[in-house]
Amino acid sequence: MATGPKNLYQKCREYRDSADARAQGFYPYFRSIEEPHGNYVVCDGEQKIMIGSNNYLGLAQDPRVVEAACEATRRYGAGCTGSRLLNGTIKLHVELEEALADFLGREASILFSTGFFANQGALIALTEDGDAILCDRENHASIIDGCQFAPGKLIPFRHNSAASLENRLKRLPDEAGRMVILDGVFSMSGDIADLPSIIPVAKRHSAMVYVDEAHSLGVLGRQGRGTVDHFGLHDDVDIVMGTFSKSLGSMGGFIAGNAELVEYLKHKSRCLIFTAALAPAIVGGVMKALEIMQEEAWRIDQLWRNTRKMHEGFKRIGFQIGETQTPIVPILIGSEAKAFVFTQRLFEEGVFATPAIYPAVRYGEAIVRTSFMATHTDNDLDRVLEIFEKLARELGTFDDPAYLNPGRRKNTFDFSLSNPVAVEAV
Repeated sequence: MATGPKNLYQKCREYRDSADARAQGFYPYFRSIEEPHGNYVVCDGEQKIMIGSNNYLGLAQDPRVVEAACEATRRYGAGCTGSRLLNGTIKLHVELEEALADFLGREASILFSTGFFANQGALIALTEDGDAILCDRENHASIIDGCQFAPGKLIPFRHNSAASLENRLKRLPDEAGRMVILDGVFSMSGDIADLPSIIPVAKRHSAMVYVDEAHSLGVLGRQGRGTVDHFGLHDDVDIVMGTFSKSLGSMGGFIAGNAELVEYLKHKSRCLIFTAALAPAIVGGVMKALEIMQEEAWRIDQLWRNTRKMHEGFKRIGFQIGETQTPIVPILIGSEAKAFVFTQRLFEEGVFATPAIYPAVRYGEAIVRTSFMATHTDNDLDRVLEIFEKLARELGTFDDPAYLNPGRRKNTFDFSLSNPVAVEAV
């Protein structure tokens, strides 16, 4: 018997996953930070060592960056109240675009209000029906979503596999435009894109190469220029995307490439044309952070000292950290429920970290995702390792079959934080 039109709100009434996790005492998301201090934060009046942030160079709270943001606000106001195309372009936008292009050795760049929009905006504008977007299956959700919204066909290939990419490119008709897109550093695993193997395959098949430098800007390459610079492959990469929400300590994103590409995106990307321009405070702060990143080489040097210390420390304890090569260090836990419990116990012991479950990672391979900063002290890092070792013994992590032999099974709480396409085996 018909009961009337479907009620779209019903799914909201029936949703219980977050409430169930809260009731069991280990809901790990939307924690309120009262005071951010870079390497540590204050939550509920208690100090926590922050290892769940992408603030790799410790610039988000740098007084010079904060003052630059304040000065930009005093000069230009709180917001631009319009899109870049119409009334929203201020001189600071143009100056930052020129500075980014110069820094990356590109002809031009264009700012977007988020990194998510940068990927979506470029992918939607650049591809047409019949084109193909070859996408590493561990790419970030912003890339996956951009591919799904784009008129070009999304074709995943195995993670960092030139052979898998070649097999897919071989099958494409000659008339198909083709683009190969991948992260410079992968946000969950922490490994680096194998550009030296991937790019020759792409070029053999006349494919454009697009690299998302979100987690590699400020981490790899000369003065933090990213993965493309790390491998010395500037002439072989057509498009570079980056964000300001990691090493540069703010928010927003950009696309950099040749002048024709940028001019096209300025007039064809809906994610640019139909959204408000970046606020002056953001642009001013990013300009100063970019300047500091280039001038203070010690930050990247210290970031890598801290990274090596934590890689070695976690391995010594006995944790599996996968193939990470960067300050992103995934701690394999296995069970999704145990990852939540582990994260909650870390928080209670004074460490702020974050879990990642399916579909951000594979079924049964839940992780505690840690990431480290230049501003972490040896005392911070020693304390983190001490607490991890204590909790591993307390929670029986090393004796858990799900830890040693993770299986593919459904998670306890389906928070669906990413897109399943990103982790489908191909």
